[in-house]
Amino acid sequence: MRRARRGLRELGFIALLYAAYAASRVFADDSLAPARERAEQVVSIEHNLLLDVERGVVGWFAGNDVAGLAAAYYYASAHYLLTALVLGWLYHQRAAIYPRARQTLVVSTLLALASYLLMPTAPPRLVGYADLMALHADSGWWGQAASAPQGMGWLTNQLAAFPSMHAGWALWVALAVSASTPRLLARVLGWSHAIITAVVVVGTGNHWLLDVVVGWGIVFLVWRTTGERVVSERDPGRSASL
Repeated sequence: MRRARRGLRELGFIALLYAAYAASRVFADDSLAPARERAEQVVSIEHNLLLDVERGVVGWFAGNDVAGLAAAYYYASAHYLLTALVLGWLYHQRAAIYPRARQTLVVSTLLALASYLLMPTAPPRLVGYADLMALHADSGWWGQAASAPQGMGWLTNQLAAFPSMHAGWALWVALAVSASTPRLLARVLGWSHAIITAVVVVGTGNHWLLDVVVGWGIVFLVWRTTGERVVSERDPGRSASL
């Protein structure tokens, strides 16, 4: 009974996280002009860093129906399913890494939500690039508003491009799996998910490459910071020697 109550409490944490995202859609500025200006700034930074690869990647997926449809399905499902499955698996296995993983997921997501509220940024598909989700909407459950189900576009913030939490959560999966099991296959699958997600979010026209880099950076820094705090609490002497 006690474990069941704890399980319900953990589900409550996840529900609260989703509620925060939904609230960001309500309170975020949906003005497209400033969001496009920020997108242009992202493109300028990428150009200076030789990272402006979106047009070529999006164009390739748009020209390959099978790859494009697969990317659309991956974008619309893996982000939610694999993150929830890994979190549930860690809790069920009573993995020692679970508190760190949960805190990383919550903190990094809240940081991203703050960015969505303060700096709404248009994704490539809203500034002239192909929209893979719209191109394949007839073959899936999503409509014309990213991965939201048809008729429910109001549930998603289409200007929440910077940073990419699709990419951030995928990196979280890779870090959590790698830290919780020695099985090589599981680790390879975790990191493969992170890499595939990075390609998919760019290829579907939903994120800039810089969105991916920043999303990864947020999750990695929170993961490392949370880990150092856990070490400090458990072994102050070891923390001082690090």
